[in-house]
Amino acid sequence: MKRISKLHLALLLLCAMPQLAFAQIFATPVQQIELLFAGDIMQHETQLNMAKVSDGKYSFSYCYRHISPLVKDADISVANLETTIGKSGFSGYPSFCAPDSFLYAVKDAGFNVLLFANNHCMDKGKRGAMHTLDMLDSLQLAHCGVYRNAKEREERYPLIIEKKGVRVAILNYTYSTNGREIPSPMVVNIIDKETIARDIQTAKDKRPDVIIACMHWGDEYVSLPPASVKEMSNWLIEQGVNHIIGNHPHVIQPIEIRESEKSPDTHLVAYSTGNLVSNMSIRRADGGIMVGMKLRKILNYTRAFDIRYLLTWIAPKDDNGKRDFTIYPAATTCIEEWNHGEQKLQLFINDSRSLFNKHNKGDIREMTIDSVRITR
Repeated sequence: MKRISKLHLALLLLCAMPQLAFAQIFATPVQQIELLFAGDIMQHETQLNMAKVSDGKYSFSYCYRHISPLVKDADISVANLETTIGKSGFSGYPSFCAPDSFLYAVKDAGFNVLLFANNHCMDKGKRGAMHTLDMLDSLQLAHCGVYRNAKEREERYPLIIEKKGVRVAILNYTYSTNGREIPSPMVVNIIDKETIARDIQTAKDKRPDVIIACMHWGDEYVSLPPASVKEMSNWLIEQGVNHIIGNHPHVIQPIEIRESEKSPDTHLVAYSTGNLVSNMSIRRADGGIMVGMKLRKILNYTRAFDIRYLLTWIAPKDDNGKRDFTIYPAATTCIEEWNHGEQKLQLFINDSRSLFNKHNKGDIREMTIDSVRITR
């Protein structure tokens, strides 16, 4: 059995107390924040066509209307931006490029941190990546993973976000850029242990309360992480990362709460959050999860608690071949007079719950939000 100091045990018990109860009993200040992690935000050709309104303009805001309140409630809301942003040349797979309004909709939905180190970040070369970075900065959206040059990376990475007295360091890496060249002097964070180890030490030097690694990794459309991903997650925690959020497989994968061998700390590992919005419709790829957790800081000790997830789903094509790319809360969505849609929704829910019931580890609960009704 691992040994825990009396101080650690005391802090562990205090962090488990409700914040109000602690504040009423003790004079020690308590800081608490909420984080939310969503999956891949993609724009396929069909989404682009559906978003076209008038005068060549596009509107994507309707996609997020049901989940936006949840996103805005969190202090830090993170998603993976798996498309470049451009002024023209909009396209879907295999070279993603979305109009500026796509990013406006993401911000309006409440997301305030976007991950850009993924295999599609160089789909439109230097011009596309640079315009994406310019737009992210102009909208004051925090981001990490891709940089204009090495100097900018040195100044802005790891990404440090402080909310309500809690400092969070966010790291972001991708397994590749689909073979596309990274144009000089730009920098993309590629998964490499030597580089990551240096970055973790740099993060520690900035004295954050937690370090979170967001990894673009794994095998597409596979519901369980491969051995290489599990090995990397073990290594990241050994190096000092507190929590890990994964994406890229386009389907959800299990969530684990791991106990530390050296302290009473726990580590959240979510191997894949799946798709938040995309045109993918094959089994298990028509939805994802949003993973939430709270961080409570007492003195210099910070602990994660209340770890939970929301199943999200995108309805399939209707009888007329059209698809509405609204993101629905899967568990509380009711479908009327559309058997195909109801069957697809229930299949996604059953697959997801079956996977989690079998492979999740730790106290992780499914959450729900206000119900939504789909009629055809």
